[in-house]
Amino acid sequence: MIDAETQPRILIVDDEPINLKVLVDLLRPKYGVIVARDGVQALQRLKGDALPDLALVDVMMPNMDGLELCRRMKRDPRLAEVPLIFVSALGQSHDEADGFEAGAVDYVTKPISPSIVLARVRTHLALRRAARELIGRNRSLEEAVRERTAELALTQETTIQALTTLVERRDQETGGHILRTQRYVRALALEMRSDSRFVGDLDDHVVDLMCRSAPLHDIGKVAIPDAVLLKAGKLTVEEFEVMKTHTCIGRDALASAAGAPTQALEFLRFASEIAGGHHEKWDGTGYPLGLAGEAIPLAARLMALADVYDALRCARVYKRAMSHAQASEIILEGRGGHFDPGVVDAFLRCQTVFVEIALAFADPEDPPASAAA
Repeated sequence: MIDAETQPRILIVDDEPINLKVLVDLLRPKYGVIVARDGVQALQRLKGDALPDLALVDVMMPNMDGLELCRRMKRDPRLAEVPLIFVSALGQSHDEADGFEAGAVDYVTKPISPSIVLARVRTHLALRRAARELIGRNRSLEEAVRERTAELALTQETTIQALTTLVERRDQETGGHILRTQRYVRALALEMRSDSRFVGDLDDHVVDLMCRSAPLHDIGKVAIPDAVLLKAGKLTVEEFEVMKTHTCIGRDALASAAGAPTQALEFLRFASEIAGGHHEKWDGTGYPLGLAGEAIPLAARLMALADVYDALRCARVYKRAMSHAQASEIILEGRGGHFDPGVVDAFLRCQTVFVEIALAFADPEDPPASAAA
């Protein structure tokens, strides 16, 4: 005995009572049956939640023929996936072509052969089940991918938070600096996409990875001795040489981690490039490798400007904070020397965003004048 709740449902549409009876008597023992006498009545029957798994439709009917019913079903998102078989006394090839063009999946002629009708019904119901199962599996796979993507994002955020906390514990001046420079990098990256030279290198995924990894640019400072890192005042030449090693330390540590066989750590490749290259200069006079021009990774070129701008805007025990206008002048003077000209041009186009970021994430101890434009 087939469960009425789970057995497939078949819509039968025909204006001839005898034809309806033949099909109903043939199919009802195995399937649920929905009956309509023309296309208009069929559409009324289809307004409910119990949709059919298959439709057997006569072509020649009053009020609305089978071809029009088929077209309307295919235009309705609720009904478009219901397979439809035409049942008609018309057997010419052009009639079949019209049926298939309207969206039918099969065609049987009257007088019907019970064995052929049952075989066609079984075949198309099996295809329907297979299509539904495939859709279900695809949805499950999509959900698994979404869950995995969320896990990877959480892994990245947790890793970044843990590593930046290490830096903040060593250098109390880095908290606001990390927040600001991360946002400066995003502002520059988004602005540079308007330049055809960079648009291919700065899709949404890459910009997101750059911004996720930007907070790790000074991770190498965890290995710098306190006497140098926490010194109140300018560093000596020897001390500065020690400080400069934070770029190599951070680069190598992150590059090693990025070599792990998982996409969860893809952002660490960008972090390694930023950590190792954010003190390089466009003209080759920077450190640690003296790279020049486009040999410097793009992410590092963005961070170079963001890092310098933030340093200029913030007060330190050995210097006063500069206004945005003063910092911008120095940035502009460094165009083609310290900084990538394209990055400087992007900075000039989004200066207002930089000012807003400086104000929104100012260090608590900074005097109001330090964020003045």
